[in-house]
Amino acid sequence: MIKNVLIVFFIGILSLTNISGMTTTVYPVIPPSKYFEDYSSDLYKKLNDKELSYTAFQTALKGFISLQSKNQLNNEQYLTIIDMSISANKNRFFLIDLNNKSIIHKSIVAHGRNSGGEFAKIFSNKIGSFKSSIGFYKTAETYNGKHGLSLRLDGLENSNSNARKRAIVIHAADYVSDVFINKNGRLGRSLGCPSLPLKNYPEIIDNIKNGSVLFIYYPNQDYLQSSKLANGKIANNTSNILSI
Repeated sequence: MIKNVLIVFFIGILSLTNISGMTTTVYPVIPPSKYFEDYSSDLYKKLNDKELSYTAFQTALKGFISLQSKNQLNNEQYLTIIDMSISANKNRFFLIDLNNKSIIHKSIVAHGRNSGGEFAKIFSNKIGSFKSSIGFYKTAETYNGKHGLSLRLDGLENSNSNARKRAIVIHAADYVSDVFINKNGRLGRSLGCPSLPLKNYPEIIDNIKNGSVLFIYYPNQDYLQSSKLANGKIANNTSNILSI
C-alpha cells in the first residue's frame, strides 16, 4: 500500500479538479528510477494492446518523460511510437493518448525504400540515403506539399538530426494500404518518411502536431546504449536542438 502511494506521489500523472470545477491535467514527471518500472508496467497494462511491444513502449516513455521534465514539449498529451522491428504489413504505428491512457489509433506505416523490403533492417541519417532514421523526434509545423497535408519533424539525436534537411516528414500515401499489400506482397516504401494511410490521416496530424514526441524504435544495441533519451537522460550538448 505504501509503495503504491509513493508511486502515485512521485509520478503525478493524474487529473486534478481545481476550485472552479475545471479539470487540469498534470503530466508525468521523472520518477525515481526504482519506481519507473512499476509505473511503465502499470501504464502498459492500461493500454491493453499486445501489438505494441513493451520494450518499445518503455523506451519511448523514458524519452518522453525526460523531454517533458525539461519543458521541451508543447504538446504533452500524445506519444507516438513506430516499431520498425515489426513487419511493414502489420500495425506498427501507435498513437497514445496519455491523458486517457489509451491507444487511440494504430496502423501500418511505411519505411524508407533503402531500409529494407517487408522488414526495415538498415537505417541512416545521411542526406540522400532514402533510409529511415531511428530515434526520438519532436513534431513541428504542418504544410501542404506534394503529398498534401504534411507534418515536419525535428530529429533530437545523432541518429536523426538531419531529419529537416532530408525533408523527413509525416505524410499520407496511397501505397500505404492493404490494397497495395495484397497486390504486391508488401507495403509500399517511401524516401525515408514515415508515410501513413489516407484514412483518418488529418485527425492524426491535428492531434500530434506542434511539439509532441514521436519515437521510431528498432532494437539496435549501439543506439539503445548510446542514446541519452532512450536511457531517460538528456545530454547537455543537445539543448540547442531540443529548444527548436
